[in-house]
Amino acid sequence: MSTSVEPLARERAHLADSRAALRAMREDVEALDIKDVTANWVNSLVLGRQIEERIKALADLSHTPLFFGRLDYLHTTQEGQRFYIGRRHVHDADGDPMVIDWRAPVSQPFYRASKKDPQDVGLRRRFGYTGGELTAYEDEHLSDPAEQERTSRLLQAEIERPRVGPMRDIVATIQPEQDEIVRSGLGGTVCVQGGPGTGKTAVGLHRVAYLLYAHRERLARTGTLVIGPNRSFLHYIEQVLPALGELEVQQATVDDLVAHVEVRGADEAATATVKGDARMAEVLRRAVRSHVTLPAEPLMVVRGSRRWRVPAYELEEMVRELLDRDIRYGAARDALPQRIAHAVLVRMEQAGEAPDDRVQDAVARNTAVKAAVKALWPPVDPAKLVLRLLGDAGFLAEHAAGILTEDEQKLLLWAKPARSVKSAKWSAADAVLIDEAKDLVERTHSLGHVVLDEAQDLSPMQYRAVGRRCTTGSATILGDLAQGTTPWATGSWAQALTHLGKPEAVVEELTAGFRVPREVIAYASLLLPHMSPGLAAVESVRENPGSLSIRHREPAELDAGVVAACVESLEHEGSIGLIAADARIEPLAEALTAAGYSFLSPGEETTAESRLTLVPASLAKGLEYDYVVLDDPAAVVDGEPDERTGLRRLYVALTRAVSGLTVVHSSPLPTQLA
Repeated sequence: MSTSVEPLARERAHLADSRAALRAMREDVEALDIKDVTANWVNSLVLGRQIEERIKALADLSHTPLFFGRLDYLHTTQEGQRFYIGRRHVHDADGDPMVIDWRAPVSQPFYRASKKDPQDVGLRRRFGYTGGELTAYEDEHLSDPAEQERTSRLLQAEIERPRVGPMRDIVATIQPEQDEIVRSGLGGTVCVQGGPGTGKTAVGLHRVAYLLYAHRERLARTGTLVIGPNRSFLHYIEQVLPALGELEVQQATVDDLVAHVEVRGADEAATATVKGDARMAEVLRRAVRSHVTLPAEPLMVVRGSRRWRVPAYELEEMVRELLDRDIRYGAARDALPQRIAHAVLVRMEQAGEAPDDRVQDAVARNTAVKAAVKALWPPVDPAKLVLRLLGDAGFLAEHAAGILTEDEQKLLLWAKPARSVKSAKWSAADAVLIDEAKDLVERTHSLGHVVLDEAQDLSPMQYRAVGRRCTTGSATILGDLAQGTTPWATGSWAQALTHLGKPEAVVEELTAGFRVPREVIAYASLLLPHMSPGLAAVESVRENPGSLSIRHREPAELDAGVVAACVESLEHEGSIGLIAADARIEPLAEALTAAGYSFLSPGEETTAESRLTLVPASLAKGLEYDYVVLDDPAAVVDGEPDERTGLRRLYVALTRAVSGLTVVHSSPLPTQLA
């Protein structure tokens, strides 16, 4: 690492010039006059909004360096041989690049080049910053055989930098194996299995940023969506894409996607597991199609003084043909009146008339035809259908026969059937069933790309709900089988991807840990053989001796011991997370308050003044803190419905620390940690 004054002064001057150029780019957009180029107020509104978004994207964030690296090529055919690599493209008044976007092809060797494969790079320079100020640089001469391959100290420092506030981008520290996933094409779906600290969430978000760069027009038309496990998690990651200049990506939870009814109830684990089973899709399909009735009488259509008769057998052929095609219920219902009208037109032509398309449309809207369609193929309300399935034992038995056992059917039935859709106490799993039924009636809108994080926790029916949102697009699936903490957590990615409708997806595995210290991940990995046998443990690249402390306290002294551990952690720089079983949150909150310490809830942004967050174990997944204090591991395990889920919940809690973990317990530690 170097702080040589002359090169540093030159690089600082380039940073200042780049900031001035970015400011000029922004001023150029702000000065645009669109009065004479828009044909109408709609065009003016759209163009005005696009200009506003462009101005936001060109914001110069004072705490975010414009560039973090430099590449000096040897024999490149590019115009000029030196490129500064940064978060966005910046050009001077003549249009010449001053900073190259990290996603551009010319930037790729910054992440991939090595001594063994220099990729025509003579020098790779990394920059160190304090705040927004450039304070150091570090050079690698990739084509110099005399210089040894070494770990970058600036890279290591950036990875270990204390984190206060929301999740940061990792654009300066992307590793070669991560970069391959980030730059994989839009056409295919990628599933990333990654243990704690391997950067899978960041990789997924940076892949979105890359795809928006490489396929902006297509994704602007079709849309991009990031799906996270809960609001706290989405709040934690929401600044990553804007920091990379991407403002158009939507964020949601699975519950948001299927919010067709108000969720006011909750299911027992066994009931939720059956409701989330993929077999429910066939039960719903049968229930929807059961509304179709075969005709028993002919149809008489009156037009003027003429009467046209369509016999029952011909109507039956139309209905059976539409059923056999297995198209969506609503689409078939829309097609039936046109089928009937066509049969009437054939009779008209046979009688010597010459009807056109307008006549066919008029016949399709005929009162008798509409009445026949309503009788043969009545409309179906998805929520009312699920209401009946869960409240009517006979209706459920009819459509679940041979699919669900009698015991499973009993689990589904409400003890007291609801009277209406509005009065029903719907659960989250019920909302997913309604979403499935809705898709059986009418097609769900599909997006260009969907990112699904913490995917291991979804039920098969939830996978189907997400898959419906990207039937015509691709997906990035992120997760860790060892962190599956729902009773219905997936057993394999092959199963999950099949339910998602993407069985051809490529599964990539990240096993190098950059966030969690080696001592901490080794301790947590003691649980793996007992909860996820066969899954490879994460190999942390970070030595951090003394990062793990385990303390026993008597039950009466546990709360005081936890508070003391938090006070010690607050002496260090960075964020602190106090993680505890959900049932322990209230007493610990009281203990912290009594001791005079304020704390945040998950999702609330940490600041330099407020760095301690009290985290229920059920919300810890996906979050990171510099220092973690874990309260009573046995209580975390006991808080779950079964031991496997409890051990997985504990594994999540143990692996949230970036610099140090303190475990404080009064109950004996789980035997698996011995």
